[in-house]
Amino acid sequence: MSSLAQAGGLAYRETGPADGIPVVLVHGYPESSYMWREALAALGEAGWRGLAPDLPGYGDSEPQPPGTWERHIEALQRFVAELGLAPVVLVTHDWGVPIGLRWACDNPGAARALVISDGGFFADRRWHDLANVMRTPGEGERLIAAYTRDGFGQALSAVSTGITEDALDEYWNGFDGDTRRQGHLELYRSGDFEKLEPYEGCLAELALPTLILWGAQDRFATVKMARRFYDEVPGSELAVFDDAGHFVWEDEPAGAAETLVEFLARRVLHERPQDA
Repeated sequence: MSSLAQAGGLAYRETGPADGIPVVLVHGYPESSYMWREALAALGEAGWRGLAPDLPGYGDSEPQPPGTWERHIEALQRFVAELGLAPVVLVTHDWGVPIGLRWACDNPGAARALVISDGGFFADRRWHDLANVMRTPGEGERLIAAYTRDGFGQALSAVSTGITEDALDEYWNGFDGDTRRQGHLELYRSGDFEKLEPYEGCLAELALPTLILWGAQDRFATVKMARRFYDEVPGSELAVFDDAGHFVWEDEPAGAAETLVEFLARRVLHERPQDA
């Protein structure tokens, strides 16, 4: 397992050589850096420097209220800046997609390649039912206050075949106390898709090597969204795991990690300029 450290106010896991090309992995909701355990191991073994932060209020990172979309982008920027990582390979999942991609678009040159999994970056998207409850005053407070460890586990097991009891214990840290739970509501309530209108066409303009990695059984961000990314980003690659759901890195950990490392070796390492 990768080591735990602190930078930019965030706890993070790290593997691989200190002089390896940095790969920053941004988790989604309601997970933490623990979700990247298989990917981190594979990256380290292949000679990449893998770094996976816990976003504020998740895993071992303390909350930094308010827990909005913008605050998470600021936290990612502090993390990368303090460690002097840019340009990085940016790997994203779920909420990590709009957090990470807004950061990459706001900081041209900060990313050298993109990996996008099971999350959206489109201004015309609509929220799923659970998100709409969280975005509704009163209803969201009642929902988030009612979560128990057992109920949380049942909810995740209903949409994932791979999340273990150890993983549930890790992700349950994000529900430890009212401040962390309120941060969940602040995140979703800040998630107005019209904020993405200025970013239309940005990913194509970045012209970075891009892998779109998806679970075919995703109920929250369907595979149609993966194909939309594929169509909008010239030269991108698409990998779909037929038996995986939304939590593709949990449901197909070995396959997803192998696909990631193979893509990076071929599209980042081999295509890297000689003077880089």
